[in-house]
Amino acid sequence: MAGEASAEAARKSSQDIEPEEPQFPVLGDDKAAAFFDLDNTVMQGAALFHFGRGLYKRKFFETRDLAKFAWQQAWFRLAGVEDPEHMQEARDSALSIVKGHRVAELQSIGEEIYDEYMAERIWPGTRALAQAHLDAGQRVWLVTAAPVEIATVIARRLGLTGALGTVAESVDGVYTGKLVGEPLHGPAKAEAVRALAAAEGLDLNRCAAYSDSHNDIPMLSLVGHPYAINPDAKLRKHARNLEWRLRDYRTGRKAAKVGIPAAAGVGAVAGGTAAAIALHRRRR
Repeated sequence: MAGEASAEAARKSSQDIEPEEPQFPVLGDDKAAAFFDLDNTVMQGAALFHFGRGLYKRKFFETRDLAKFAWQQAWFRLAGVEDPEHMQEARDSALSIVKGHRVAELQSIGEEIYDEYMAERIWPGTRALAQAHLDAGQRVWLVTAAPVEIATVIARRLGLTGALGTVAESVDGVYTGKLVGEPLHGPAKAEAVRALAAAEGLDLNRCAAYSDSHNDIPMLSLVGHPYAINPDAKLRKHARNLEWRLRDYRTGRKAAKVGIPAAAGVGAVAGGTAAAIALHRRRR
């Protein structure tokens, strides 16, 4: 009787354990690729914020500029909305910081800042998902509103294929303080992915996309395998309604935003331009 009771208890106990969600099957497929949002998806917090910390440390701007920049970023985080006027203010502030500096200088500093502030903030879970695609022989791209210089550094350090991100205008290798195109945000990300897929000969129905933000629903909806990673409340609800896969690597599965929305970044190129530039850089 004791043995039977133990067996029955063990059986019931095993039934109470929620089965672990199976890993997304990543198969070798030269027509498939994966597209990852950066801020709060691949990395905890916003790349632009960490980059700003590094520039401030190197005396690119003064304390009063840092205070203004921090306030603008905090507004985006707390308000949870993306007012065009505030977004433009934040981008103008960031662009004024790099105006007159050489592109090569910022690229070199970006390598240092990655080691100082970003490397330890990469989510291991998301990194493993990206690696699964790489191990299957697929291409993996970052798609972000962060500056392309930062995004490219992160992509290279993680062994990814490349990155789509902000392109700040430069003349003779010096930043002008202007953007090329508009922010790579929301529907523009989907446009960038669509353009890159066409150039690379990819079948979007066989591709995967990963993001934490409801703003990236257009990009996620574009592919056959959408993933909600560390999702905000709106994306979590949307993903559940459509039965998209969800993963949350934050402690306690907190749905609160971590860091600063990518839309507050310096800005990014429009979809087609972003894809074209990234493709050109990869093939040089």
